[in-house]
Amino acid sequence: MATGTPRPRGMSEQRRHRLRLEISREASRLFWAHGVAGTSGDRIAQAVGLSTRTIWRHFRSKESCAEPIVTQGVEWELAALRNWPPHLSLEEHFAAEVARFGRHADATERTDTLLAMQMIKLADDEPSIRTAWLMACDQVEREMTMIIARRLRRSATAPDVRLTGAAASAAFRVVNEDIGAATLSGADLGGFTVVSRRIAQAVRDATGGEIGDPVPG
Repeated sequence: MATGTPRPRGMSEQRRHRLRLEISREASRLFWAHGVAGTSGDRIAQAVGLSTRTIWRHFRSKESCAEPIVTQGVEWELAALRNWPPHLSLEEHFAAEVARFGRHADATERTDTLLAMQMIKLADDEPSIRTAWLMACDQVEREMTMIIARRLRRSATAPDVRLTGAAASAAFRVVNEDIGAATLSGADLGGFTVVSRRIAQAVRDATGGEIGDPVPG
């Protein structure tokens, strides 16, 4: 790049996102191993190899360090929903997406998924981590409402569409919590296909069957 050429604005944001995620990974490992009370900002900084001042530059508190990894844990579901083709049912689409994740996820993605499950489980007893999880769920609800609105060809601000989005996202939250807890306990969930069907059925049940079927062209 020539001297004086401005750097793309997105680059600094990408670096910031990567750094926040790396801090979040180490903080989540420490929270899981030692609890929130047993983990200090200094300890997180030492684990990442940064100064404590840098940690506070990127996070408002030690508890908020869990937010990026928790959000990362639901990102693949959001990505799958964004790409849900109108001609496929939710069962068909999710089965393909979950199977693809199982085939192609690299070691980092699998580790992040496990860390997210651990933080969601930890949220049962740690109100500060619960806040991070509920913030991620709020993001899911907002995006879910937009996706449902497009699928139904309705306004995302319509009260019944918002209620449908809230119900569908609540189903995702409950199933995620249950699947995560079962996975961490070593339970056999029956494989990716069974998990995908369970998620899709939960959304159908929560929305009274309004969401899940293919959409006519």
